[in-house]
Amino acid sequence: MSKRVRELRPHSPESEKITINLGYVDLGQVDLLVREGFYSNRTDFIRTAIRNQIDRHDEALRKSLARNQLDLGLRRYSRADLETARAAGEMLHIQVLGMAVIAEDVPADLARATIASVQVLGALQASPEVKAALADRTR
Repeated sequence: MSKRVRELRPHSPESEKITINLGYVDLGQVDLLVREGFYSNRTDFIRTAIRNQIDRHDEALRKSLARNQLDLGLRRYSRADLETARAAGEMLHIQVLGMAVIAEDVPADLARATIASVQVLGALQASPEVKAALADRTR
């Protein structure tokens, strides 16, 4: 029966895995806080620490978002969006803080014909062909 199941809308990951190196003393302190019940695990501690730092810089981040005219969150670009831009003779400037998704059915030539620049602070999800076609336009 599983062969008949088809995913209608691909699920986008809600997070990106990163790797960090910590000194042994820092790692031990994190583990102690976890053991003492302050955090459920190392990941919980690290996420909390990152969110606290982001909160500390909230005003600077908001000003920078406005100054750089970045879309915040998840921004999807469908094949229809790009075809509409091409029909209107417009070039898109993708500027996202979060995640930009260029649909899997977007051919590389359409992306190249309609996307003038790509600046993504976070993650860009697109086919390898589209990423290669836009490599010289990506910062």
